[in-house]
Amino acid sequence: MGAGRSHASTKSAVKVVETSSVPVPIPKKQTRLFHEVLALFESEHIHYAVAGAFALREHTGICRETKDLDLVLTPDSGRAALACLRRHGFEYEIADPVWLYKAHRDSFFVDLILGMSNAVLMVDDSWIERASPAVIQEVETRVLAAEELLASKLFVTRRERFDGADIAHIIYRKRGKLDWDRVLSLIGSNWEILFWALVLFRYVYPAQTMYVPETVWSQLIARFHDAVFHPAPGAKFRGSLIDDKMFAIDVKDWGLENLLDDFRSRHLQTVPAIL
Repeated sequence: MGAGRSHASTKSAVKVVETSSVPVPIPKKQTRLFHEVLALFESEHIHYAVAGAFALREHTGICRETKDLDLVLTPDSGRAALACLRRHGFEYEIADPVWLYKAHRDSFFVDLILGMSNAVLMVDDSWIERASPAVIQEVETRVLAAEELLASKLFVTRRERFDGADIAHIIYRKRGKLDWDRVLSLIGSNWEILFWALVLFRYVYPAQTMYVPETVWSQLIARFHDAVFHPAPGAKFRGSLIDDKMFAIDVKDWGLENLLDDFRSRHLQTVPAIL
């Protein structure tokens, strides 16, 4: 899904690999594990959808190396999936109770993703219901619909990981044939993040501006115009929702609001014990 990083983790710099349509060989041991997990979840009727590199490949043709199998689930399905994997001999950890559980065997991981690390965007049943049929690792399953995949990448805007190119590629390869009302509904009051991503798309693909409907451009431009020329004096600082590390000084030294903690705390109050 590209859901970002664990709230408390810090990753070292990662080499950026060129995008390509050439399939990346997957080690047999990794293939067997991914097949086992998908087949197991299908047999156990776990409600999930495949995200990450496999979903991006289905929607864009981009092939990307991955050691993780990214699956999106609701919190209830996530707990059921974790219990299922534990019964079948997987080790597991709660990497972040807000959005990420991990199960692993050997050096290969299954990431159970419940939403974004900032808790702004969380998975619900509609994400799974709207997923598209696909065959992954020889298992008939489903991948995130393009709208949810796009939305899941909007907040991946950190210094060490930026999914703006993925979003542009989704729009370009889909020729803009997306349910834009669904995209706008998913992002809700955080529409500026979507507008930012669409401006990047327009810059990258100026001849394909029409892939984003005129009604969407008009709506977002009008909102932006109104927000810029009629700013809300009490509007809260939102930098921590983008990157809590890069905007740490704003919260710790300059006394601005920490919306990240607010969002995460409110979400955790609604989540029952995991296991």
